[in-house]
Amino acid sequence: MHPAPLPLADRERAARHGVRPPRAVGLFGPPGTGKTTFARAIASRLGWPFVEILPSRLADEGNLAAALRSAFARIAELERVLVFIDEVEEIAPVRAEPAQPGGMHGVTNELLKLIPGFRERDERLLVCATNSIRSLDPAFLRPGRFDYLIPIGTPDRLARTAIWSRHTDGRPDVKVDELVAASELFTPADIEHAARIAAQNSFERDLGAGSRGSSEERAPGAGTADYLEAIAQCRPTVTPEMITQFESDITTHARF
Repeated sequence: MHPAPLPLADRERAARHGVRPPRAVGLFGPPGTGKTTFARAIASRLGWPFVEILPSRLADEGNLAAALRSAFARIAELERVLVFIDEVEEIAPVRAEPAQPGGMHGVTNELLKLIPGFRERDERLLVCATNSIRSLDPAFLRPGRFDYLIPIGTPDRLARTAIWSRHTDGRPDVKVDELVAASELFTPADIEHAARIAAQNSFERDLGAGSRGSSEERAPGAGTADYLEAIAQCRPTVTPEMITQFESDITTHARF
């Protein structure tokens, strides 16, 4: 767990140090970097229900502001909860001035009014995620509404090592360090995709060997060469340009 939500997990210790547990946290970073996974991990650590609000599903109900208000009213009935809103820029974008008929002013205003009420009760946390924090309305990001704005980037070398070790089942014949070096800027989703390609290629090769009656013995599953070939076939989700923008957003917006 990121240090920011830790006061929620150890309230008594936090209280002794005068640390107030967060009520709302914003996550930002390139697509596929694991913002949803991060939010689920917090809920799991706390043992709280995880409730996801999908802006696209709210829009299907017609009146987006009313649907948002109704969703929060249902959530208010829960004793404890982590509420997750992904792609929050769909309901809290930078507001155009003057307000346009049928625009998002009303929806953004509704969300801004709902957050203070949500923050009044203990054992609840709002987590909002976006791929582009600069597209969010500045009023939405104020410290009074969000306690932390946490950047979630691509996994570093240590994290990639852990991810590749999981996907290769810790097999000693696979040179994980080579896979880590070859997959810089890969998101966890990119690594999973490459691992799936390598496994599929290994499976098809095994089928072909079986149909030819080959007696050649080799370790089961994909090898280092299979993974490296799969990595070479994949196009990373995150581009260097995205990283440049992300680093700029960290300087401008991060708060943790």
